[in-house]
Amino acid sequence: MDATAIDVSRLPGPAQKILDPAGPPPLKAMAAKGLVPGLKPGDVLAVIIVLATGTDAHAQAAQKTLDAVPAPLFNGALAQADLQPGVLDALAPKYAADIANAERILNHPNIHAGTVARLAEHADEMVCEMVATNEERMISNPIIIEKLYLNKNCRMSTASRILELAVRNDLELAIPAFAQAKVAIQGELIGEPTQERSFDDDQFDEAKHLAEQLRLAEDEDLLRLDESTGKEVIVDKAKPLHAIWANMTAPSKIRLLTIGTIKHYDKDGKLVEEQRLDPKTLRKLGVADANPQVAVAALETPGINEGEVAKFASSRNVCEDVLRKISMTPDWTQSYAIKKALVMNPRTPFGQASKFVMHMRETDLKAISKSREVSGAIQTAAKQQLSRKGK
Repeated sequence: MDATAIDVSRLPGPAQKILDPAGPPPLKAMAAKGLVPGLKPGDVLAVIIVLATGTDAHAQAAQKTLDAVPAPLFNGALAQADLQPGVLDALAPKYAADIANAERILNHPNIHAGTVARLAEHADEMVCEMVATNEERMISNPIIIEKLYLNKNCRMSTASRILELAVRNDLELAIPAFAQAKVAIQGELIGEPTQERSFDDDQFDEAKHLAEQLRLAEDEDLLRLDESTGKEVIVDKAKPLHAIWANMTAPSKIRLLTIGTIKHYDKDGKLVEEQRLDPKTLRKLGVADANPQVAVAALETPGINEGEVAKFASSRNVCEDVLRKISMTPDWTQSYAIKKALVMNPRTPFGQASKFVMHMRETDLKAISKSREVSGAIQTAAKQQLSRKGK
């Protein structure tokens, strides 16, 4: 049985009678509104929760009651030492922005770690801070760290602190680009918990705000050619974000890439689309970063597609680590366009580019063998491959 499910068998007889499929409809109707004389508040809430998850005519009324639990019912339930974990699990997300009541839920002795994780996923800034104070619970249940880290409301300083906690305790986190974030956080100065926001917090939120406003077209790059100088410069609309990005720490950049490219859901499980960061724009920014950990992290973000990877593979503005990562990812190198882009890109390490030469079509091999855009070693490899084919 799910540890956070309501155990009906533990409820008193009158409650079980209400929840019996053959139970009297009038009793169910009253219970759905929270009117069950003789039951303890926690048991009343348990009945309401079970009714709300049902499919009969009383589910809607029960859900309405659950969405606005009367204070006496809530307070009475939280005071019960024998309150079922399932009641806490149903209540927690509804108080994700209510620090006083969230604290009471978090401090209840019967709370399940999965419930703390659900609260961490939807918590506002101050509730995130509260969840992050219990290091022992996070170490025992790394999913709480994962949910906090991926929560847009969690301060950057807090995300860095709990990430460092995970690394220090040899925990593996199921978050995108964890390997890169793990390396990036080492050597960073991690501040102690404080009520005051840090500079990194404000900088991160400003970057997040600018990223929410920035949209680049599918075929639009971050760079454009300045005809007066012949050099590539940042496109005007990306300059504000790029200016902040240039001064952000590597862990901040990796987290912005991560939270901006995952899908976010509200406490009711509905996808939240409003003000969602544009993942492709963020990846274009990240993959061109001078820090290899940040650049490779951009490739690790969810939702990246073959077309994006092909463009990155052909770009002269990415580091060797990006090209090496692409060339060593089988799912991507099944694409002929990506293999060709890697071969044609002079920045691709020879050891990686050369292994794809044998996969090139004859017409492409002839073009590569004569191209001044590729290295002499790749030209030679193309000629040798043509020779083997008798061309």
